[in-house]
Amino acid sequence: MKKSIVITGGGTGGHLKVADAFIDEYFNRGYNVIFIGSSNGLDKQWFEHDDRLKEKYFLDTRGVVNKNLIGKIFSLLNILKKTYFCLKIFSKYKIQTVLSVGGFSAAAATFASIIKPSCKLFIHEQNSRMGKLNQITSRFASELFSSFNNNSVIKDYPVLDVFFKKARIREDIKTIAFFGGSQGAVAINDFALKLAPKLNEMGIKIIHQTGKNDFKRVRDEYKKLNINADVFDFTKDIPNKMQEADFAVSRAGASTLWELCANALPTFFIPYKFAASDHQYYNAKDLSTKGLCFLQREDELDEEVFFKAISSDIKSISEQLKDSIKPNAVSLIVDVMTKSEK
Repeated sequence: MKKSIVITGGGTGGHLKVADAFIDEYFNRGYNVIFIGSSNGLDKQWFEHDDRLKEKYFLDTRGVVNKNLIGKIFSLLNILKKTYFCLKIFSKYKIQTVLSVGGFSAAAATFASIIKPSCKLFIHEQNSRMGKLNQITSRFASELFSSFNNNSVIKDYPVLDVFFKKARIREDIKTIAFFGGSQGAVAINDFALKLAPKLNEMGIKIIHQTGKNDFKRVRDEYKKLNINADVFDFTKDIPNKMQEADFAVSRAGASTLWELCANALPTFFIPYKFAASDHQYYNAKDLSTKGLCFLQREDELDEEVFFKAISSDIKSISEQLKDSIKPNAVSLIVDVMTKSEK
């Protein structure tokens, strides 16, 4: 009889990338994988038609942060109701292990795992600043996995093998990629357009992910500048775009940050200033203090600082990045989890 596991969490792409990696690992190990997420977020878009899943539940749950008192009360009451529903799922599938990847989507199933005596909770925290839910629930977890936590038994981040396979050591900068994420980042888009004329004069090719909402404006601006840039709104072919680039400009969400590290791609990080607990800044700061990246807040962007960065010892940074993260993090984490099973 197959063992079953619940993987819960999501809301944003960063959480869902990690959930996806664990779903794949457990599916390949012959487990029945049950995903519990929310209907309010990207969870359904990612996993509604995923054949690897034995079952998937998208609960009508919402976050508690940034709500007024009444909104917080209603959200908490709803989470409690959905917690009871999760307990019934656990009983149906005889669940003994729950893995939370964080985000408000994880709340109900995480609380259910704490209530159920025979259930073990494991948490993967993506960011350098722990999310509110994980701050509350981590004390009840059998293990907390984090690339930014010195006490974590596995420090490497779950990154798809393709980013490692396409890694190469950079020496000369012939192509720069601007990554604003699937939703785009106007600050990065505007900065790229400011830099573009000089980069073009230097013979440096530009790859630019604009996000859907800003694609037309940015594309048209490049046309006005008479610059033949590789401009796109969204693509699933990011590994090949990274492989082509010799330097990147990017937000500093944890998944993207570690994908860039795995690819050995030197990066100038511009954190999203409204990220919870300013976690994007601190994600990149952790690398910056080791001399493995460049970092500026978007309100302080300086073209001179950028051009100084791309004239630095890129080869040394690229070589160190290659050694900063190892593959097989998911497999190693799942090994730790399966050893604790009865």
